[in-house]
Amino acid sequence: MTFSEENYLKTIYHLAGITKSEVSTNAIAEMMETKPSSVTDMIKKLSEKDLVNHIKYQGVSLTEKGKLSAKMIVRKHRLWEVFLVEKLDFSWDEVHDIAEQLEHIKSEKLINKLDDFLGNPTEDPHGDPIPNAKGQIITIDKQLLSELIENQQGICVGVKDSSAEFLKYLDKQEIALGSTIEILAKESFDLSLKIRVNQTILTISNKIAMNVYVKLN
Repeated sequence: MTFSEENYLKTIYHLAGITKSEVSTNAIAEMMETKPSSVTDMIKKLSEKDLVNHIKYQGVSLTEKGKLSAKMIVRKHRLWEVFLVEKLDFSWDEVHDIAEQLEHIKSEKLINKLDDFLGNPTEDPHGDPIPNAKGQIITIDKQLLSELIENQQGICVGVKDSSAEFLKYLDKQEIALGSTIEILAKESFDLSLKIRVNQTILTISNKIAMNVYVKLN
């Protein structure tokens, strides 16, 4: 596959995970910042390779072959992110763009050796699951911080928004994977939260809380 074809597969995979149904060409175009007509052309190519199913006016879905291919691209991306953070000391807000380039490396042997070298991690630096070599994914029971009520606490296990801006904000608040977060109070007016992160007390907006995943203690 070309780099472009791989990017389309990954985009459809991510969008399908959000919608839990067929993905519209307009949604793909918006996420990839391209024209719907360009998406339609690419969908035809991917369909000819038995990577996607496309029903007019209903949307696009990945075939089993396409789903596995997409998972392997995601696998490479997330393994490279782990490598960059753990072995090269990049921060979690720096690695996405670099991994976008590295994910297109074709060598399956290299990726499997990288996986073993890293100790076969199941999550990337943002808490997202890493598919194994067979495309299997281990998921953990998690919920958004905004869903917690007063006096509940959990461990930060991931983020919904992995943009550099959001991750830098969390760094300033010293919120990271593994941080213990306790809900001290929830404001009924705007749903902002007063929380204790490790031993620090601070207030965060509902928007922030809706982008942090926690696992209840």
